[in-house]
Amino acid sequence: MITIENQYLQAVIDTHGAQLTHLYHKAAGFDYLWNNPAWNKHAPVLFPAIGRSNLDQYQLNGHTYSMPQHGFIADQDFQIVAQTKHAVSLRAQATATTRKMFPFDFALELTFTLTSLGLSLTFAVTNNSQETMPFSLGSHPAFNVPLISGADFTDYYLEFSGDFELPLENFEIVKTPAPYRTGKTETFARSQKIALNHDLFAKGLRIIANSQIKQVKLASATTNHQVIVNLGDFVNVCLWTKEDKELPFLCIEPFNGLPDVLGEPVDWQKKQANLQLAANKTQLFQYELLLK
Repeated sequence: MITIENQYLQAVIDTHGAQLTHLYHKAAGFDYLWNNPAWNKHAPVLFPAIGRSNLDQYQLNGHTYSMPQHGFIADQDFQIVAQTKHAVSLRAQATATTRKMFPFDFALELTFTLTSLGLSLTFAVTNNSQETMPFSLGSHPAFNVPLISGADFTDYYLEFSGDFELPLENFEIVKTPAPYRTGKTETFARSQKIALNHDLFAKGLRIIANSQIKQVKLASATTNHQVIVNLGDFVNVCLWTKEDKELPFLCIEPFNGLPDVLGEPVDWQKKQANLQLAANKTQLFQYELLLK
């Protein structure tokens, strides 16, 4: 485990999967992140897939490859590239094992930087192969709701900001029991501000379909403490809490990519929302958590 901190915050990162495990508000003495075995993750990184592929497989250049849900990077050990008191960079790269699932010489470097306003996360994806690399990339942080004691999940709301049109739409999901898209959208809300309740997630995850959402705020009238997720270079945002249990957490997940539409394994060179990185190129993606 690696700890970085500044005057306001302390972050703990596991080098296995480069997963943020704790994010403490030092003055108020609480953790923004979920830590409970009822869902035994905190903020996994999703790469090179988002969601579960049909038959846990995909097609590429006439070949079929196996791919676990959300890809494999969360199970890889990262190495420290650089570290200061308030920032750390971690790196993982292709191995003989990953090439059986994803035939590219990739590198993924994550940099966590604490600021006076919160935490910045930067992802550098490098394609060291000689052909274009299709991939998806996501981040899956789970926030305690409520953030502090004395409140309830239903005391909180979400507020969306950006240059988008209402109503808010989400990609329709079908569960088999794994969640897949149907290829359709449905109305999620008719307002930019939505009161939280567990019934919102009775169907499972909600991937917002509206483009140009720039920011999602998690807040409550019962406290001044809040989380604002600035999506930065991420196009989609997913909202999720366990639909079969009323647990006090909510994931606000920046996505570049989408789960499969239910059916057969798809060609990743053509898959909707997949990114395409040219040979011998690096692309940066950043988002930030503004914390009070």
